Amino acid sequence: MIKLSTKGRYGTRLMLNLAHHFNAGQEAVILKSVSDEEDISIRYLEQIIIPLKIAKLVKSIRGAGGGYTLARHPSKIKLCEILEVLEGTCCLVECVEDPDFCKRTARCASHEIWVEASRILKNYFEKLNLQDLLAIQEKKKSEAKGHGPGKTAAAGAHMSCGQAHRRPRSHRPN
Repeated sequence: MIKLSTKGRYGTRLMLNLAHHFNAGQEAVILKSVSDEEDISIRYLEQIIIPLKIAKLVKSIRGAGGGYTLARHPSKIKLCEILEVLEGTCCLVECVEDPDFCKRTARCASHEIWVEASRILKNYFEKLNLQDLLAIQEKKKSEAKGHGPGKTAAAGAHMSCGQAHRRPRSHRPN
């Protein structure tokens, strides 16, 4: 099945973390804080932040109290932008973007399926912005505390996507 890479998932969590601090009035956040809060390696965050900065989704602030912050308000940064920077364009197969990639495109029935599925996925990611994700995160946190509407909060529901099923760092091979 189709899966986002850790770069896309962790990059989304990084941006969500920066959005949280942005809304809390913090001018900048150091990556060490994000690393601690999100349980993501600081080295990996240092790699992920570069394309986000180049794409002008984040900006760096130098000096005392420096670090990283969002370049725009969370409501103005779409999930699709983040994923395109970190994962590439939102298409399921190469022939969706480049019909010349495959000589069978003109007569291929599955090509139509990939085009439509890619369109649906991209439209979904286009509709969500970081402010929307913050609202979803807050809802999940409150449901986890009170065990939600159906009192069935899953283990790890308070964690960001990808955290709940990960082994602690100390058990990871080098």
